[in-house]
Amino acid sequence: MSNLNDARKRINAIDKEMAKLFVERMNASKEVAEYKMEHGLPIYDRIREEEVIKNNTELIEEDDLKKYYVMFLQDLMNTSKTYQQALISGLKVGYSGVPGAFGYIAARRMFSNANLVAYSDFSTAYKACENGEIDIVVLPTENSYAGDVGTVMDLMFSGSLYVNQMIDLDVVHNLIACDGATKDSIKKVYSHAQALAQCAEYIHLNDFEEVEYPNTAMAAKMIAEKADPTIAAIASVETAELFNLNVIEKNINASRNNTTRFAAFSRVQNLPNRTAKMGEHFILVFTVKNEAGALANALNIIGSHGFNMRTLRSRPMKELMWNYYFYVELDGNINTTDGTDMLKQLSSMCDRLKLVGAYTSRVYK
Repeated sequence: MSNLNDARKRINAIDKEMAKLFVERMNASKEVAEYKMEHGLPIYDRIREEEVIKNNTELIEEDDLKKYYVMFLQDLMNTSKTYQQALISGLKVGYSGVPGAFGYIAARRMFSNANLVAYSDFSTAYKACENGEIDIVVLPTENSYAGDVGTVMDLMFSGSLYVNQMIDLDVVHNLIACDGATKDSIKKVYSHAQALAQCAEYIHLNDFEEVEYPNTAMAAKMIAEKADPTIAAIASVETAELFNLNVIEKNINASRNNTTRFAAFSRVQNLPNRTAKMGEHFILVFTVKNEAGALANALNIIGSHGFNMRTLRSRPMKELMWNYYFYVELDGNINTTDGTDMLKQLSSMCDRLKLVGAYTSRVYK
């Protein structure tokens, strides 16, 4: 019995010290959350969690305890994330559209506990973040079907915000309707013109009458309000849940390769750790002098520093007719000696050069 009492006394003493360390760790987690809020970063960082588990587990010499220590760390990090989510609930995140639209879904996917604020268009949402009305704005940059979102790319070039994370959102269309509706009862479907076009084969096969609506979310809202089993909307599962509608049939779009990229913009630039190597990307926009070989020279500078170019696009400059700026996405860590040297060399030959942002490839759940 004395051995049991001694063991419990030691546990009590250890728990007392652990309680102090727990408070210290959670205070540090609070600072991390505040940094993420300011820089528009997600709470969940898979790469960082894997690094913590790997490095800390190596400190445990007893092999039979390693797996339990991994469980301990995972529980601790889950607690930390829950705390950070609570702290970040006051974050204001803007998007363009209405609740249930794909911009709303992307913003909710990136910042699940934030207060979402809807704006009528991309420019208004962007400027709201610039002037401090909101903390972050989530906007689309590219669609695999429709291509670039030119307005947002122009805002990247002319505006003051930075991109600190990206998400690829699969556009999946579903037939949704009110309680009591069935596939046989539905006669007419409402949705955005693009969604109707992408589901044209399904609509024709089922002999539905189609009606264009400003966007998928507004169509779903109307269906919910009318509660008519003869009409349906084409929209996302999230939109169905938002308006308490039933999903009659999933994945009705003809192509499964429809993805929209969304960027989270904030007023503060985030740069990766200098030692980070895997999954890092960055975006540059620049202009070159209107002379032969100027663009090729700029691209040679990028290549000579070992950065792989994923995307190169040109956009007309509205203030100067027949002049263009260039948008480039690259693989690699810009916050390195190579990155710094490359920017210096580009600055010497580019009329305008902006590091729009740096972000890490992440898995969103």
